[in-house]
Amino acid sequence: YDDVCPASGSAALSDAALWSVALQDAAVLKCLAVDLFLLVLFSVQHSLLAWTPVKHVCQSVLGVLNRAMYCFTTALALQLLMRYWQPVTSAPCLWSVCNAPWDIWFPLICFTVHFLCWAVICSILLIFDYAELLGLKQVYYECLGLGDPLSLKSTRAQRLYAHLRHPVCVELLLVLWFLPTLSVDRCVFAMYLTLYLALGHSLDAEDCMYLSAQLHSKMQLFSTSAGGDTHTHSNNNNNENERKLD
Repeated sequence: YDDVCPASGSAALSDAALWSVALQDAAVLKCLAVDLFLLVLFSVQHSLLAWTPVKHVCQSVLGVLNRAMYCFTTALALQLLMRYWQPVTSAPCLWSVCNAPWDIWFPLICFTVHFLCWAVICSILLIFDYAELLGLKQVYYECLGLGDPLSLKSTRAQRLYAHLRHPVCVELLLVLWFLPTLSVDRCVFAMYLTLYLALGHSLDAEDCMYLSAQLHSKMQLFSTSAGGDTHTHSNNNNNENERKLD
């Protein structure tokens, strides 16, 4: 947590006066404008290339490389966002935990929650076909003449993918908002991505039940493998192949 709230400068100035000065500061407005542009650039790339008409055009031009190109442009947009993001250091923070002992304990709590959230996000790799998500499996299957790997998945898996490719909404919201200090630029970032997540997914109870069942199945598979029960491991693999979930 490197965001540092600037000092008030004068005890006579109220919070309203500080905000009034900050919002009239050309440097603050310039930073916010650049940050908003980077966020819009990312969301336009992420949504426009996933829009069905554009997706069909890209598919007809790029073929099996379409998914890989989508992931590449997403990574490029994220790199631009991180490289050119402008922190706002000359404006008050929306909140900051500065009173003892919470100035020590609350950042530690936030760090722990963030660590757990990122661990859950990474555990999604146990459920989703990561090679297919990145577009690598499409190329591999094309070379072997096996067709589209997504068509080999179960109907429930295809339904989930149609609703949201990476369902990590709750964890990401915690990472965005559960902070000891919230600066103006971080607030803009959190608000924009929260709105984007709210508008960009259509997950329902059936999708959540499917995810829960798949996580439980994968954890059983890994625990069985660690225990050395190769027979059960083989049966689980056969069941997975029969259900075509992988």
